[in-house]
Formats: sequence, C-alpha cells, structure tokens
Amino acid sequence: MITNLITQYQLLPHPEGGYYKETYRSTEHIPHAALAQHFSGLRSFSTAIYFLLLKDLFSAFHRIKSDECWHFYEGASLHVHVLHLNGNYELISLGRNSAKGEVYQAVVPAGAWFASESIGEYSFVGCTVAPGFDFADFELARAANLKADYPDHEKLIERLCRQ
Repeated sequence: MITNLITQYQLLPHPEGGYYKETYRSTEHIPHAALAQHFSGLRSFSTAIYFLLLKDLFSAFHRIKSDECWHFYEGASLHVHVLHLNGNYELISLGRNSAKGEVYQAVVPAGAWFASESIGEYSFVGCTVAPGFDFADFELARAANLKADYPDHEKLIERLCRQ
C-alpha cells in the first residue's frame, strides 16, 4: 500500500522527513510590497502538497512563515506537535475518529514550530500553504535552541529534532 502511494503520486523524500509531492502552485503571485516584512520576495497566492509519513519516522520540528492547513486523507492518525510563539504546546490529532478528538483539517499558524508523526503504519495527508510555500521561508529547528525557548518540552524536542 505504501509503495503504491509513493509510486502513484510520484512522492519524493522531504527534507524534514517523509515523502511529498507538490500538487498545486498558484500561477498568480502576491508582490513583495504587499506581504509582511518577514517575506524575502513575492509569493504564490497558495500551494498544496501530498505528504506521506511512515511508521517510526517523523517530520522534524520546523517552522515556516505562512499559515499551513493540514488535511487528513487515509491511513493512521497523524499527530502534529505545535509549539506556539507564546510558549504553549498544542497536540493536533488528524484522523477520522472525532470521538477521540481527531479532526480532518487543522491549521498551524505562521511562525509556530511543529513536528509530526504517524501513530500507525502510515499517514497520508495534505498541506495547503498561503501565502504559498517557498523553501526560503523554511527553517529546520536546532534542538538546543528550541529547548532553551521551550524548556518544558525538552523530551519531545529531543525526540523530534534532527540537529
């Protein structure tokens, strides 16, 4: 099943972990002057990807400069761990079991640190970003720095960081 998803959707390894395929990038752009100062240039209106995360792998803590809306498609539930700028921790459970608090969609706000992991064999989800994703807006966390900013979550950070 997992190999079929990778082949069918032409998924590639993602730098933060897992596999992805960009499925949409708006052909129209927001000019740099109309964006918040933290953007370095123009951005597409929106982008979307498929994202596949396998058992025993994780998407390492990272952040981007745009809001990111997550969409659940199939497989096991996905846990998205969010460290908000105000210091609060949030666990988002993407999945189909609403009785357990799982949701089909959730938003990680711009600038928040987040990591994700499948709680089963695999989780197949999608992500929509607006303004559109650009790798110039992507920052992979360093565990030491993140632990200094979020000392109450040291074990989670050590488990879900690569640096």
